Amino acid sequence: MRLGVDVGGTFTDLLLHDDKTGQSFRAKTPSTPEDQSKGVAAGVELICRKANIAPADIDLVLHGTTVATNAVLEGKGARVGLLVTEGFEYTLHLAKSWTPGPLFGWIIMDKPEPLASLADTRGIPERMNARGEVMRELDLQAATALIDDLCNSGIEALTISLMHSYANPAHEQALARIVAERHPDIPVSLSSEILPEFREYDRTITTVMNDYVRPIMKRYLSRIGDRLGDEGVNAKLHIVRSDGGLMSASAASDRPVHTVLSGPAGGVTSTAMIGRRTGLDKLLAFDMGGTSTDVSVIIGGEPVISRSTEVGYFPAKVPTLDVKSVGAGGGSIAEVEELTKSLRVGPRSAGSFPGPVAYKRGGTEPTVSDANVVLGYLPPRLLGGEMELDVDGAREALTKIGTKLGLSPEEAAKGVLDIANEAMLGALRNITVQRGIDPREFGIVGFGGAGPLHANAMAQLLGCYPVVIPPNPGVLSALGFLEAEFKNEFVHTRIAHLGTVDPAEIWSRFGELVSKAETWLEEQEIAEADRKVALAADLRYEQQGFEVTVKIDRSLFEAAGSLDNIAADFHDQHEQLYGVRFDVPVELVALRVEAMGATPAVEESVAAHDGGDTSDAVIETLPGYFSGKWFDTPHYDREKLGKGARIEGPAIVRQYDTTTVLLDGHHAQVDDYGNLLIWPTNKEGAK
Repeated sequence: MRLGVDVGGTFTDLLLHDDKTGQSFRAKTPSTPEDQSKGVAAGVELICRKANIAPADIDLVLHGTTVATNAVLEGKGARVGLLVTEGFEYTLHLAKSWTPGPLFGWIIMDKPEPLASLADTRGIPERMNARGEVMRELDLQAATALIDDLCNSGIEALTISLMHSYANPAHEQALARIVAERHPDIPVSLSSEILPEFREYDRTITTVMNDYVRPIMKRYLSRIGDRLGDEGVNAKLHIVRSDGGLMSASAASDRPVHTVLSGPAGGVTSTAMIGRRTGLDKLLAFDMGGTSTDVSVIIGGEPVISRSTEVGYFPAKVPTLDVKSVGAGGGSIAEVEELTKSLRVGPRSAGSFPGPVAYKRGGTEPTVSDANVVLGYLPPRLLGGEMELDVDGAREALTKIGTKLGLSPEEAAKGVLDIANEAMLGALRNITVQRGIDPREFGIVGFGGAGPLHANAMAQLLGCYPVVIPPNPGVLSALGFLEAEFKNEFVHTRIAHLGTVDPAEIWSRFGELVSKAETWLEEQEIAEADRKVALAADLRYEQQGFEVTVKIDRSLFEAAGSLDNIAADFHDQHEQLYGVRFDVPVELVALRVEAMGATPAVEESVAAHDGGDTSDAVIETLPGYFSGKWFDTPHYDREKLGKGARIEGPAIVRQYDTTTVLLDGHHAQVDDYGNLLIWPTNKEGAK
């Protein structure tokens, strides 16, 4: 029994899968932002009741969390002390000396305070050079006095980030020993362990961010462990990383910076899995929840991995799935600007409490979900009938918007959806058109609580078909956690010309990293057959500012021969990415080894259908507003649409975890994997 738990801004989604029977069970409960563990505990109790099992029957809990992200965005992290090399106390303030454009963008720039203040920063008398050679010995007496002064000032965590510690961590390790002896209660992070790579600002801010969220993450994991224990769950708890991999709860407690984009990772992982299973090798992931929408690109069944991301203003140099987020979701609030009399949607959100007006939890401001209710896209009851909506309340809220704009409630609701769709379209264009990718060559996977409501409209705007609605779209991120694999990365910085460096040295360094990776896989108790180790190198042309990561075949490592093939692959990859190759020396920057441990695939059985009459799947017929007029719109039960079933738009497809809108001029058909594929009716041969 594996349980995936995805905490969103509005709902907490849970998916329980029984590996023996192939059965899956879904549950959604309101999120509890004041303490996410409360919503998780309520969801566990609900899903165990649905599956008719005891909590003790659950073997594994896989959890995606936004605790680290929220702490940074809201400025509610720990007070962090920082030890740097003497003379580099302003590293976080100077950052990369970047200011926003155009010409006078810096005048209105609201630059936040660094995550570690200057008052909590101390310069340590020591210095290493880029080759790891000691230029100035560490002054232990002065360092001890500075550490005592800082640790006695009330800091909650301590970061040690010295110049060139990636090349030689001896001084950082010596300082860590002093702290452990004299101030054992203060958690310490070393930049040589969190990010053993060059570029001092990236290394320092990433390590400081780790400490900034570390006490909060530790308290949260302790609370959720206690609450799960109170519910009777004795299973191991694993946390989803930003790159879609898994890490143990203890590892997440020590290195929470690797979870800053944990939330969106599950849906991207599942989208990639859908691509591999269906043969749709180009897909756009469209994850619309109650608070925000996350989009990403899948090519060849694989998500795009970025080596760095941004959390608010601050960069974090950790492997992440390349996800673009926008503040538009089902709970985004619609309002009319008093001065311009224009309609605005988001980024303010009603959240889970008070939520949309239709949810009857005290919300008074109209939202995107309320607009969907008014237009007949959302049925009167959600969550399998457990949640009754206030249709009249939603209509009254949209009537107020319409009155200010001189529009009918339907026109106002349609305007709210159009504006929300345009905001999400901007995010999709950002990851496609602005990167030279033609979205018309892609399909789009709609998931999240509100994704299937808007996916058909997004496809119509972008021209990307088919629209793929998975069997469990509302809890797809939780499903992605179940399909995630254990993952960790080991890095060694080595800056040298690829043509002159001794290949034996490089393969020897790779051997050390591979040994660390295999040890980690052993510690995680990954079965031998499920283990995988991948090699890569960061390369660049001489004097370039950024690198390209090139995969290295394991056979090259085992042969320990020439590096010429790696250089040739770099030239090809650089030309593919940027359209140009140069006849200049290639520079090696870093060696990478990734350890992966596979988990069992989630196989779900799909009922067959004769492909003919679907009238037995019709729940009821209700008014729906499409193309400027009302239609008698059939509402279908998704559970009764088996393989081969086909329906014509306009239609609404209902299921426990979400609702799918099928626009007029489109049809939908269930494929062999239970996915609902939506195509324009006039493009019958689009497949």
